[in-house]
Amino acid sequence: MNALFFIILTFFLIVTQTVILPTFPWFINCFDLLIIDILFLSLISSHYSIIAAIVVIGCIMDSVSGVPFFYHIFSYLWIYIIVQIVKQLLFQRSIMFILIISIVSILIQHVFLLLSVFVNQGSNIIWEFDFAFLIRQVFWGFVFIPPGIWLANILWRNWILLTTFLQNRWLKNSEGRIDRI
Repeated sequence: MNALFFIILTFFLIVTQTVILPTFPWFINCFDLLIIDILFLSLISSHYSIIAAIVVIGCIMDSVSGVPFFYHIFSYLWIYIIVQIVKQLLFQRSIMFILIISIVSILIQHVFLLLSVFVNQGSNIIWEFDFAFLIRQVFWGFVFIPPGIWLANILWRNWILLTTFLQNRWLKNSEGRIDRI
């Protein structure tokens, strides 16, 4: 049931980022909303299956975006790896940790973008890179990623309570049917 929650959350964030937000002029260059999903997955689990989920999420985003393939996969994997390393050293529920890792996540994506442009067009393109765009994305990520993770956590906990309640209710209703057979 947890996998279903993360599929729904990921689908919601992808649709929001690719369909809904571009219709608003002030959100055209919004940071990657799936960073919220990747950070949340990284914070709640250290299991290796999360890596497979991150690769699938990255493949989906690479397919729907116009960036070079593997851009999202590599950036999401690096975000996951850095969170896993840092959360071993720091208290992961700290708001400072969430704020810092939010900024670092956006910077990781921009470093990959800058490197891909550098490889294709040479070193002169670095000075033409839109650093104001980077600063805007870092600002909006600083503002929206921590509340996004907090909201995802609340929704996940409510999902767990709801599915547990429904499973218990289903088991309670099915016990009478099984006893009659």
